[in-house]
Amino acid sequence: MGLLLGQLGRRAEAADYLEAVVDFGARSRRALDQFRAGLAAQALGQYRDANTLMRSAAQSVPSDPAIQTAWGELFFEKYNQPDALRSFRDAISLDDEWAPAHLGLARALADEDPPAARAAAERALSLNPSLTEAHLFIAEQELDKSYRDAARASITRALEINPNSLEARSLVAAMAYLGDRTAEFDAEVRRVLAINPKYGEAYRIAGDHTARAYRFDEAVGLVRRGLEVDPDNTRAYADLGMHLLRTGDEPGARRALERSFAVDPFDVLTFNLLNMLDALNEFETIEAGDVIVRLHRDEFPVLKEYVVPLAQEALDTLAARYKFRPTGPILIEVFPRHDDFAVRTLGLPGMIGALGACFGRVVTMDSPRAQTPGEFNWQSTLWHEMAHVITLQMSKQRAPRWVSEGLSVYEEKRARPEWGRDQDMAFANALNDGEVLKLRDLNAGFQRPETISLAYFQASVLVEHLVERLGESAIHTLLRAYGEGLETEAALTRVGLDFDSLQASFDEFVEKRFGALQRALKAPARRVPEPRPGDELAALRALAAEAPGSYRVQMALGRALLAVDDLEGAMAAFEQAKELAPVAIGEESPRVVLAEIAVKRGDRQRALRELEALLTYDHQALEPARRLAALAEEVGDAARAELAYRRIVGVDPFDATPHQALGRAALKRRDLPLATREFRVAVAIGPVDRVAAHCDLAESYLLAGQRDEARRQALAALEIAPTYERAQELLLKVVEGPG
Repeated sequence: MGLLLGQLGRRAEAADYLEAVVDFGARSRRALDQFRAGLAAQALGQYRDANTLMRSAAQSVPSDPAIQTAWGELFFEKYNQPDALRSFRDAISLDDEWAPAHLGLARALADEDPPAARAAAERALSLNPSLTEAHLFIAEQELDKSYRDAARASITRALEINPNSLEARSLVAAMAYLGDRTAEFDAEVRRVLAINPKYGEAYRIAGDHTARAYRFDEAVGLVRRGLEVDPDNTRAYADLGMHLLRTGDEPGARRALERSFAVDPFDVLTFNLLNMLDALNEFETIEAGDVIVRLHRDEFPVLKEYVVPLAQEALDTLAARYKFRPTGPILIEVFPRHDDFAVRTLGLPGMIGALGACFGRVVTMDSPRAQTPGEFNWQSTLWHEMAHVITLQMSKQRAPRWVSEGLSVYEEKRARPEWGRDQDMAFANALNDGEVLKLRDLNAGFQRPETISLAYFQASVLVEHLVERLGESAIHTLLRAYGEGLETEAALTRVGLDFDSLQASFDEFVEKRFGALQRALKAPARRVPEPRPGDELAALRALAAEAPGSYRVQMALGRALLAVDDLEGAMAAFEQAKELAPVAIGEESPRVVLAEIAVKRGDRQRALRELEALLTYDHQALEPARRLAALAEEVGDAARAELAYRRIVGVDPFDATPHQALGRAALKRRDLPLATREFRVAVAIGPVDRVAAHCDLAESYLLAGQRDEARRQALAALEIAPTYERAQELLLKVVEGPG
């Protein structure tokens, strides 16, 4: 009765019943009384009491799946995913036919494993086809994939079971809002409020789905309308805080989150977000043109030299290319701890595999120190997110994910060719395995962990095909069509396409672009025969002769020959592998091995050529870049050394050595702004030879006419080593004045 009255908005009456149930259950020793009291306490927002009562009930009757499921739902409501999963799985182990436990499992798995979540929801419906919440869960999953017809069908089934379901009616309203059917949205909300006049959730749910569609400003407005209906909705205040963060209004977000947390201090998401905002107090801010950059104070002296100019370069380049100037300023926050970036982005730690995010006017990303050096290129990540700023705003936040992500990956490649080549091999393998997505399913590919990486790259290939076939202006037309509210079918029609014709021309483009590589990576028709002892190499030679166009066979033969010190034969095999797959990257690429063999043979020029060629394809090749730098220094190849050092900085800017080397190269050719920047960064990092670093910086300042700065750096060197002659000479030049 208490829950029913609450559903009708009669909260004062509901509270009388619920409090009575809590009081009775707290005094009772019967598990069922404690269980009901836990449910009542949860409905009253008394989460600590609810947890205590649920635990007591579960300990008294550990074999009851309903109690375990309800306990899991309490954990899930507070974003405690590990305990929620454990409770749901415990319930299923007790009774595999308890449908609510399968639904709970689906909800808990929705973010990390959508296919498993869908399977759990379908299992729940197979056990109880009248479980409206399961139909609505599937509807939300379909909505996230932009399958609106399928979502509508699931909602219809829920309404056939319960025409007065407030959640189902709210989803109908949300879909109407997403489709820009304002009158239908307002009518559906009125229908909900006629059942429960205080059900501000109708607006909050619409706001949630609008935010999932990246329309954050609209989401803010919707949630605020919901709070006018129900000013005590702590979940709505938490959502409002998240939406405001994504619009860049951090003071407003803090106020909303603090209001939510004051009433509900057990919400892990709100707790995390407030802690993250506190952590931002350790950041320093720099404003330049259309961008505001926030960097942790420990990283600020280094990253400010690169993040600000690169972000402004990206914004200016892309704005000119798309003939669109985004609304600013653009807030960029760079986090030295990955979990802080994850919380800033989603409210929870984790987000394995993610490196950056863009919400239209806000960009968040990992700093180079948030990942192991060599695992990602922070510069390409920043450029990728700045491309999102353009495409999201240009489409009024309505472009589907395949368009937005495809354009960002494509723009990485246009900015620096090597930034866009690290997935060619994986895509060719996917072609061989029959795993490439159909274009109608491309957007859904971003929802599945096992296909998301493929979806990113395939989307960029599709964008490349569209530009090649229709020209740059077609992309602009497509983005504006989405901004007008058109769905993909209608937007494609605007540029003279449909899915079927696009699929056909895309397949032709893929064959032209990847066909040779695909065939080179295809497994040979005949497997290596089981060799007699000692005949392994002979068997590989025979297979290589049969399949000279197989990359894998040539690589295997090369390694086998290298193992027996047949350097000539190994080089021939690796050379063949390189010709078959010139885009192969990583430590196992044929170019890396060819460089190592060349060094063994004393052919340093060959090693330099191979490593340099590798860097044209592999922008994250940190160790090969360091090997190239060392070899180039040994032979006095200044151009290749500088190339290598620039690549190192792009991946690991907190290594002082490449900054010093780049500074000296710039000083030699009198590029004083670059020299000064690189020496300044080297000093900030703290090189091994601090005296030399201060002197380098003093010399660059002196040549640039910045005598006061030169004096400071010379004195800093002398404080460390008072008798250091170079520092004394520099100080003397400063004192003596010009000439």
